[in-house]
Amino acid sequence: MIDRLAILGGASARRATASAPAPARRAYAPPCARALLLAALALLAWPLAAQQPVPRLTGRVVDTTGTLTTAERAALEQKLAAFERRKGSQIAVLLVKTTEPEALEQYSLRVAEAWQIGRGKVDDGIVFVVAKDDRRMRFEVGYGLEGAVPDALAKRIIAERITPRFAAGDFAGGLNDGVDALIKLIDGEALPPPQAAPRAERGRGNGDDGSPSFMPWLFILALFIAPVLRRTFGALFGGLMIGGIAGVVVWLLSGVLLLALGVGFVAFMLALLGVVGGPGRWSSGGGYWGGRGGFGGFGGGGGGFSGGGGRFGGGGASGGW
Repeated sequence: MIDRLAILGGASARRATASAPAPARRAYAPPCARALLLAALALLAWPLAAQQPVPRLTGRVVDTTGTLTTAERAALEQKLAAFERRKGSQIAVLLVKTTEPEALEQYSLRVAEAWQIGRGKVDDGIVFVVAKDDRRMRFEVGYGLEGAVPDALAKRIIAERITPRFAAGDFAGGLNDGVDALIKLIDGEALPPPQAAPRAERGRGNGDDGSPSFMPWLFILALFIAPVLRRTFGALFGGLMIGGIAGVVVWLLSGVLLLALGVGFVAFMLALLGVVGGPGRWSSGGGYWGGRGGFGGFGGGGGGFSGGGGRFGGGGASGGW
């Protein structure tokens, strides 16, 4: 009897084991499949890794090749700035060594989209890209100027005005001729008038040498007024008055509150230490207020430049020499 029960129990256990679901097998990718997946991902990522970087927009002319002299770049910058003040449209020039392995057209569009040259909603910007080692160039034209600078005319400007100059090694002349032709075409287009320059911009670049317009007043304050105030009221209170006057002057002429506060604070510290208004400081021609370089790092060129939010759709023309 016991043997029969044992036999029946073993048979039941075997049936239960047979009816239980088998455990799920763990997915396993063979080494060759994993290697192929990694290779595919590397191939997909290679175009992004190989792209040339878009340079930072530091001005209307960005020369990463060192082709233009300081004077040539400054003259072209001034021409483009004057055109923007008069018309409102923006033109930016970029010189790079190469765009490889990316096509010039794709690279130029990336630059235009990153820089956003031209006014927002007007889209009146042009980016002039020159790949020097590739011997190629391109006009990337914003949406709002595609009527004024159609692809056919852009191609003619490149072929007739710029290519001969570049072929002769006259890059500054070619850039200027091309910019002049673009300006002439844009001037014939009816565009919204430029907005009045902000107070900060009017006060920042009125000097012929690019120095801020408040610099002469600060020089007068430091040379004539500061010594009197410091001798009359002492270092602390005289310094406070000098800093306050300097800040008010900068605020009235520039309209930039942070700049005024910064100038006022630095003026106070210099007066407190005797650098400004101290005895004998200006007899040797020293000091921190005079000169072209500006005051406390605020002088120099006429401020920064940035795009206005212009959009691009790939319109323009390319050429070579």
